[in-house]
Amino acid sequence: MSADVDVRAWLRSRGTETIQHPGGTLYAHLCRVEERLADLGHGADLRSAGLTHAAYGTDGFGLALLDWSDRATLRNLVGHAAEALVYLYGACDRRSSWQGLAATGEVTDRFTGRVVRLDADQLTPYVDLSVVNELDVIEQDPSLLDRHGDYFRGLFRSWAPVVSPPLVERLRRVLDR
Repeated sequence: MSADVDVRAWLRSRGTETIQHPGGTLYAHLCRVEERLADLGHGADLRSAGLTHAAYGTDGFGLALLDWSDRATLRNLVGHAAEALVYLYGACDRRSSWQGLAATGEVTDRFTGRVVRLDADQLTPYVDLSVVNELDVIEQDPSLLDRHGDYFRGLFRSWAPVVSPPLVERLRRVLDR
């Protein structure tokens, strides 16, 4: 059994196929994020993080599949690098972190209150995961772009210097409609 199959089985065992999410279920969303990261040419760690990015819940999606203090469970499934990115993604206090992220590289941890400074090797994968996630949600529910388009356009423009090159064109296509 491959590691990806194990992760997908774990996600299903956590009920993700029954949790509603734009575009169907949380499971479908997680799979789409992983597939889109693969289409962009990202490696296994970022793809695994994409597949499990909601494990600890997020600032925008409060349902957690696993308590954030039980990091070893997810680390055993996806590896240290992927789990560290999932934790960062789930722990991010978006209100205090996202607007200045490209300039500061700082993420406020909503679980602990600590501020973490990302280096260049961490910042682009984090931003790419965030962008791909938000684009999937927007593509599944275009009314979100109608309601929050100015916010996302401004945010993603501010992140442009740290977004991976393959993602820049995708951002333009979705946000400039």
